[in-house]
Amino acid sequence: MYSLILHGRRTLELQIWRNLRVSVTLLQNASAFSNPFSSARAAQDGRKEKTFTVSYLVDSLGLARKLADSICRKVSSQSKGDPDSVLTLLRSHGFTDPQISRIITVYPRFLMLNAEESLGPKLQFLQSRGATSSELTEIVSKVPKILGIKKDKAFSVYYDFIKEIIEADKSSKYVKLCHSSPEGSAQENKLRNVLALRELGVPQKLLFSMLISNFQSVSGKERFEESVKKVLDMGFDPTTLKFVHALHAVYQMSDKTIEEKVNVYKRLGFDVEDVWEMFKKCPNILALSEQKILNSTETILGLGFCRDEVAMMVKCYPQCIRYSAESVKKKTEFVVKKMNWPLKAVALFPQVLGYSMEKRIIPRCNVIKALMPKGLLGTELPSMPCVLACTDQAFLNKYLMKHNDDELVRELMAIFTKAPAS
Repeated sequence: MYSLILHGRRTLELQIWRNLRVSVTLLQNASAFSNPFSSARAAQDGRKEKTFTVSYLVDSLGLARKLADSICRKVSSQSKGDPDSVLTLLRSHGFTDPQISRIITVYPRFLMLNAEESLGPKLQFLQSRGATSSELTEIVSKVPKILGIKKDKAFSVYYDFIKEIIEADKSSKYVKLCHSSPEGSAQENKLRNVLALRELGVPQKLLFSMLISNFQSVSGKERFEESVKKVLDMGFDPTTLKFVHALHAVYQMSDKTIEEKVNVYKRLGFDVEDVWEMFKKCPNILALSEQKILNSTETILGLGFCRDEVAMMVKCYPQCIRYSAESVKKKTEFVVKKMNWPLKAVALFPQVLGYSMEKRIIPRCNVIKALMPKGLLGTELPSMPCVLACTDQAFLNKYLMKHNDDELVRELMAIFTKAPAS
């Protein structure tokens, strides 16, 4: 049974198998994937079957199989909660399958909330305040974590605030909003700051995430304003996630701390300009401890790279110093020892260190290793970016689907979709 690794690409997988005229569906041997389980309440009620399985999440809600499997494993390990009751409750309030799918994808723990004691009362409370079914389903599907807020007052305030933003953003013209939270209340700074970010163009998805989260960067006043100005002056685009990451990083560190972090990179041979260019690519690099920065550098050097190559890698792809030593070693050794790409190839394409071994590196490399002995790739190994940087669709078209031999394509697809050995 082949394990699907194309996250969110179930439609593509079906199309490929149809093209190959293979009479196999993605649900073949579904029992191998299904993970039926009973909740504590279900056991008490004596119900024998549960609808909440991997196959159910994939077929009914359209979730990717890997995500569905992960959710089922998490939920089945919990002694409390009844996911079926949660799904039934959502449907009884008018939530559609696509909306439920979005809720579970964004907030898997939603299924572990208590339907009767937590979710039900909150939904009924909102309805008692005049919330229509369409309004309720739209807001909760966009910000499912709002139902996880325990304090009733904060829950009510945030719901009204989110509703106001959603309604205002539906207008063809920009509508300026003013928060109505009492001065000095716990939510005052957060609501004011979120509205300030909205005026800068920060999209709803990012705004609501910051509103519900415990990030301190949207809870301050003067420091918040200073941090926003610094991030804007650096050239970050408010419509991007990098802007939010940069805001968090700058807000959490004093000017002295930032200077100390910059000095760590300077001692490693980077210019100040280099550091800020790296920060623009990956704002989280300033949040790393001095020890982590030094250890990561030593790890890369220990793999055989020279200092100039390390500097080149970090400038090109700053994220590489955030990864664990084990991950960096494992990926580097695989592409060099198993695939025979030169170490220089990794230095020129450090993005490889950010790819998943299981989802991308191993499956694609296994296909290449199967093609090379057949003489179907010429005499030279394709470059690392040609194999790993392209999209899944591009890789399949280039290395699998172009062959006229159906037997060969079936063989390659089997290699590509086979679960890598752990």
